[in-house]
Amino acid sequence: MTSRRLLKAAEAIREVVASAILTELRDPRVKDVTVIGVEVSPDMREAKVSVSVMGDEAQKQRSLTGLQHSAGFLQSKVANRIDTRFTPKLQFELNRGMENAMVVGELLNKIRRERDEPDAEDSEEFDDDVAIDDESDSPNTDAN
Repeated sequence: MTSRRLLKAAEAIREVVASAILTELRDPRVKDVTVIGVEVSPDMREAKVSVSVMGDEAQKQRSLTGLQHSAGFLQSKVANRIDTRFTPKLQFELNRGMENAMVVGELLNKIRRERDEPDAEDSEEFDDDVAIDDESDSPNTDAN
């Protein structure tokens, strides 16, 4: 169970780390990084920072390495912001949620296109059937 205190600490860490990466971090490896969220351990000694990095796989790994090397600097920024007995040790991990969402979106679009293509053929056949039925249902004027 996550306590309110841990949630507040996680949010404070997320804010500090995100703003420090954006404005104060000078590592050229760290580019196009977005802090997604933070999970704090119950004893507040460790914090996992989930980040999303735009770019190819090599850029993602460079940014992750740069963040790991900058962890001490970022921890000092966190220590200045939150007042706890221990400053959490920061661990960075890539969050691949956006990539996964894009893949799922592409798969859904492909399924939708495949589903719509047979429907277009079926609807043409259905239109022909309707036309035939309409002719047979019409009153025969020759017999009257």
